[in-house]
Amino acid sequence: MDGHEELLDAARDETGLEDFGNDSFREGLELLTRSLRVEARLNSTGESVLRKLLVGLLSQRLQVEDWYRRHPEIEDEPVVAPLIGLGLPRTGSTALSFLLAEDPQARSLRTWEASRPCPPPSTGDGLDLRIDDSRSEVAFRTKSSPRRGALVPASATGPTECQSLMALDFKAHFFQAFAHVPSYSKWLLDNADLATTYQYERRVLKLLQWGFPAVPWRLKCPTHLLFLEQLDQAFPDARFVMTHRDPAEVMVSAADLYAAVARSYSDDIDPLYLGALNVEHWSVGMERALSFREKGRDDRFYDIDFRAMQRDPIGEVRGLYAWLGEPVTDAFEAGMARWWRENAEKREANVHPDPATFGIDVEEIRPLFAEYTVRAARWTTR
Repeated sequence: MDGHEELLDAARDETGLEDFGNDSFREGLELLTRSLRVEARLNSTGESVLRKLLVGLLSQRLQVEDWYRRHPEIEDEPVVAPLIGLGLPRTGSTALSFLLAEDPQARSLRTWEASRPCPPPSTGDGLDLRIDDSRSEVAFRTKSSPRRGALVPASATGPTECQSLMALDFKAHFFQAFAHVPSYSKWLLDNADLATTYQYERRVLKLLQWGFPAVPWRLKCPTHLLFLEQLDQAFPDARFVMTHRDPAEVMVSAADLYAAVARSYSDDIDPLYLGALNVEHWSVGMERALSFREKGRDDRFYDIDFRAMQRDPIGEVRGLYAWLGEPVTDAFEAGMARWWRENAEKREANVHPDPATFGIDVEEIRPLFAEYTVRAARWTTR
């Protein structure tokens, strides 16, 4: 893996641009590239794919800054009261995001534009090519890791997590799913300041909506659990929908997903490390989320239990929209019913490995989430 300076030069050469904007991304970039080079044990596919990813992120950052330079009016775009989905991973939040994406009166972050926000969609420049490229990338991921495809629904034109926008500041959880980067993961959990990350995400959201009528955003990312204070600084009027599931089930499922992703990029996977990594990050994340909510913010959260979502997905969305004070239109409901039906038909049975595969003792980790389990039971009782 090239060093960070070589990647910066590659992005400059690719775009012909020089201004990366605020230097907040550089610490994460330097730590990540060092960790990829020293710790990651990438195979040839991993070397190629991750180098392309990093250069692509830097190139997009250069282009974002260039669009703002040429069109400073983008800064005036309002991002008003987004609905942000969060919760432990593997709690049904992806399915919920696909249902919410059927609302014609709202705006989701789409896979193709998250990875390549420039040129802005309103220009119409290169849309078909970017969508086609995204379809090819989704197909490649599914082919190279069928397990990953079975675990997480994905579509080039469907919604995606905020990871790609957070990665523009090089503070994103998904890097540790791609590769074994323990020093970067430790820094991200303990020392990274994501205030700039979320401010940059807001900057890109303005770019994406520029030229269109303003409608509310529907965003989603489990990582937000760990950094709610910083997220709140960037989106002080946001409301949150939080999904819930037995944490013991979640940890095995999350480690299984990490392993499915990482096997595409390395021939030397450490399942015990992946188990420990997920237990540490998500237990810390839940502690921080509980602390955030304890500060008089419960009224900004709507809570959905995984089992209730499986039983009556449209009913749960109706409850959410009643809380938001927004209508569920006939078109919205029909779109949700169609998506759920089509995906239920192709959904595979979700059978995970034995927890011991990842060094997880279910009874030992339950105390780490004991307070959360009590709160979640109360939050989801309606």
